Amino acid sequence: MNNNSVATLERALEKDLFARYSSEAAVLLDKMSPSTVAGMLQGHDATILARVFETLSPATLSKVIVILPEALVADVINRVAPTRVASILRVLGDDLRGRLVQQLDPSLKPDVDLVLSSLPDTAGAIMDPRVIFLRRTQSVAEALSRLREEQHHRRYVRSQRILLVVDEEGKLEGIVAIQDLALADPADMVADYMQAAPAFVTLNATTEEMAELLTQHVLSSLPVIDDERHLVGVVRYEQLVTAAQENASVDLQTMFGASRDEKALSKPVFAVKKRLPWLQVNLLTAFLAAAVVGLFEQTIAAYTALAILLPVVAGQSGNTGAQALAVVIRGLALREISSAHWRRVVLKETLVAAMNGVAVALTTALAVYIWSRSIGLTMVIGFAMVISMAIAGTAGAAIPLLLDRLGQDPAQSSSIVLTTVTDIAGFFSFLGIATLFMATL
Repeated sequence: MNNNSVATLERALEKDLFARYSSEAAVLLDKMSPSTVAGMLQGHDATILARVFETLSPATLSKVIVILPEALVADVINRVAPTRVASILRVLGDDLRGRLVQQLDPSLKPDVDLVLSSLPDTAGAIMDPRVIFLRRTQSVAEALSRLREEQHHRRYVRSQRILLVVDEEGKLEGIVAIQDLALADPADMVADYMQAAPAFVTLNATTEEMAELLTQHVLSSLPVIDDERHLVGVVRYEQLVTAAQENASVDLQTMFGASRDEKALSKPVFAVKKRLPWLQVNLLTAFLAAAVVGLFEQTIAAYTALAILLPVVAGQSGNTGAQALAVVIRGLALREISSAHWRRVVLKETLVAAMNGVAVALTTALAVYIWSRSIGLTMVIGFAMVISMAIAGTAGAAIPLLLDRLGQDPAQSSSIVLTTVTDIAGFFSFLGIATLFMATL
């Protein structure tokens, strides 16, 4: 087989991979260098490349796009869903983004502009503006014919149980079950099978609100309307799942002081700029904890065993606080609780932490007694463990609830604040009780 035949076979295999297994192809391409990916993509039909653009990670795509011919990129993004086009444009430089926006298809540009203008983590930012809808004045035959003609909606229609119905002004009027249309007399009207829409959201609805509605009404999609009730898009279940996964990862970052804007492949200077302020705050809080230890310098100097056991108390209180923090943040994210439930939540986490503290204190006290043979030291660490863990549980529940009450992101650097509280509580309770019981040590 000559080189031309091998190259032809490789291109055919690539085309088949991109067309039929775009998600699997994206996983493989993400592991390659941008120049290699660009070389593989060039020469393929724009329709095929659109599938790759839909699934390739933004980090890889942003580097590949600047290598590909601009005309090819413009042709491809005009075949991609508006929500995805908006996400692609967001990661590009201002100059290239401006040129690509000018080359958008006139029928696509308003949808892309609408998504770009929406706030992050809202219905407007993740919806698909290319929503298929019916009119109540259509016959069933006309409605089914339109469904067959909508090529780019076919894969969504197959998974849908309901279709949306609008009036002559494009305002949401209701829904119709797709199985009702399939079994209806072709001469019947869509209005004969229309029902009221069980749920819909506005452009500024949050992902949490949408998830609650989809779960409550067991829907596969959620219509999005503007202030005048015009139908402007639809949020599909898979889009919401993707957004929820991204939010979960963002919450994980912000809990530890990393910016929600930072990506795994962000530039080092950008990462330093976003992380350094919180590290400086963390340094200040660490000095506060160190100052607490400094207050009991003489106690530690007299009984060096206290210095050995100090990390044990601080570590257990830290873990206890982290458990409470994780449970409360999850409850807030899933809308199981709100700041109005603060009394019940804080009391519950305090009791749980105190009960765990008693159990852990008994184990710790036994170990310390076997090691030191000191009744006084055993009592000190036992009491300190219960007190510090109870305080940690209280703080772990109260910090995210307080932030939520103040209108802030409950996950924003909660871990840094909690670490300070648990360290101070652990150090102060252990060394304070030790100072009171010095005669028994």
